Amino acid sequence: MAEVRKQEKDFTKEVDELLPETSTLTKSGQLSDALEKLLVLEKQTRNACTASDLPSTTRLAKAALELCYETRDYTQLNSTLSLLSKKHGQFKVVVQAIVEQAISWLPEIREQQGVEKWLELVETLRSVTEGKIFLETPRARVTLVLSRYHESLSKGSKASAASIKEALQTASDLLSDLQVETYSSMERREKTEFILEQMRLLIAVARLKDEEIPAKVGKSTLGGGEPEWTKAKVGGRKVNESFLKEKANEDLKLKYYDLMIQQALHQSAYLEVAKHYEKVWDTPSIKEDDSKSRAALEHIVYYVVLAPHNNEQSDMLHHLFANPALEKLELHYNLVKSFVTRELMRWPGIESLYGPFLRTTPVFSVPKQWEDLHTRVVEHNVRVVAQYYTRITLARLTVLLDLTAPQTEETLARLVVSHTIWARIDRPAGIVNFRSKRSAEDVMNDWSSDMQKLLGLVEKTWIGMNAAQAAQSRIKA
Repeated sequence: MAEVRKQEKDFTKEVDELLPETSTLTKSGQLSDALEKLLVLEKQTRNACTASDLPSTTRLAKAALELCYETRDYTQLNSTLSLLSKKHGQFKVVVQAIVEQAISWLPEIREQQGVEKWLELVETLRSVTEGKIFLETPRARVTLVLSRYHESLSKGSKASAASIKEALQTASDLLSDLQVETYSSMERREKTEFILEQMRLLIAVARLKDEEIPAKVGKSTLGGGEPEWTKAKVGGRKVNESFLKEKANEDLKLKYYDLMIQQALHQSAYLEVAKHYEKVWDTPSIKEDDSKSRAALEHIVYYVVLAPHNNEQSDMLHHLFANPALEKLELHYNLVKSFVTRELMRWPGIESLYGPFLRTTPVFSVPKQWEDLHTRVVEHNVRVVAQYYTRITLARLTVLLDLTAPQTEETLARLVVSHTIWARIDRPAGIVNFRSKRSAEDVMNDWSSDMQKLLGLVEKTWIGMNAAQAAQSRIKA
C-alpha cells in the first residue's frame, strides 16, 4: 500500500469524460468493456511517477464497484474489489473508500439477493481487510455482522443441539480473534461494545459446554466450559470501569456488570457478585426506579451474607448495615443485623423466620446457595463461640451449632485452615480449645502492659487527691 504522494497531474477532465461513457456501456450490457476502460485510466492516475492523482483514483475505483453493483453482478463485484485492493502502489485511502462503499451495500444485498451472495461479499471484505492495520476497524465491523449471522443460526426452530453449539462456537471464535482493545482508530464506546459482545458469546458457549459436563472433576480442571469462563473473566479486565461511569454509557455499564455477575456466580464468588450489584445499585437510572433499586439492594444483601467471612466481607457488611436505605427493607435489615451482632443464630430459628420468604427468591431457590447460607450461619456461630469461650466440650458446641459431631469437626477444621479462628480439638477428652498456648514472652509483655496501666491509674488518683486537699486547705484558710 502506498502513502499519499504529491500530485503530479490532474486527471479530473479525463475521469469526467469517461464515467458517462462507461455508464452507457454498462447499460448496453458491456460491463467488461466498461471495467477495462476504468481500470486502464485508474492505472494512469495511480502511477507514482506521472500522476499520483488520489481524488481521481478514488472516483474510478468507486465507479468500477458501482457499475458491478448496479448490474447485480456480485461475482464481478467481489473480483473487482479484490483486484483493486491488490494493485501495486494502491493508495490506502482508495482501499478504505471502496471497502466502506462495499460495507454500505451489505444490508441491501442480504435483503434482496439472499444470504449466499451476502456471505460471498462478507468473506471478500474479510479477505481484503486481513492484516491491514488501517482497515482494522472496518474488518471488526464486518466480522461482528458475520458473527451475529452465525449466532442467528443457533436460534432456528429446527436447529439441533450439535448445530446450535457449532454456530455459537463459530460466532464466538470470530469475535474472539479480534483484539479490539489495541485498535487506536476505534472509538472507546464501540470498542467496549465489541468486548462485551465477546464476553456474552463466550459465556453462552461456556454454558452449553457445562451442560454436557455438569459435574466438575476438580477445581483446576479445564473441562466443560472452563476455558471460555476464563476468557470471559480476562475480557472483563479489558473494560475501563471509569469510562462506564459516564451518563451516556449507562447501558454499557449495566450490560457489563450483568456479564460479570454471571461469571462470578459460576465461580461462586459471592463477594464479587455483591460488589457488582453495588455498582449497579449506584447507577443513577437504577436509583430513579424504585423497583430496580430495591431489587439491586436485596441482591447485595443476599450475596454479601453468602460470601465467606474475611476483612473485606466484614467491612462491606457493616457499611451496608449502616446504610439508611437498608432500613426500608425490614426483613433484609434484620438478616444483616443478625450477622453483624455477635450473638448466636440458631439455624432452626433462622430457617423458620426467613426461610418462607428467602426460598421464594431466585437466589435461594437454588439448593446450593441455600446450603451456603446455612454454612455461613454456622461459621458465624463458631466465631461467636470462639470469642466468648476459651474451652468448650465438643458435645456442647455441637448442640449450639445444631450440627452432628462430624459436621462440627469439619466446620472447625475449615475455619482453622482459612485462619478465621484458632482452635485445637482434644478428641479423647472431647474438648475444643479456642486459645493458643502463650509463650513466656507474651505473658511478660501482657504483665508489663497491665502494670503500666495500673501505675498510670495510681498517678492519676494521687494527682486528684492532692488537688482536692489543696482546695480544702484554701477554704479553711
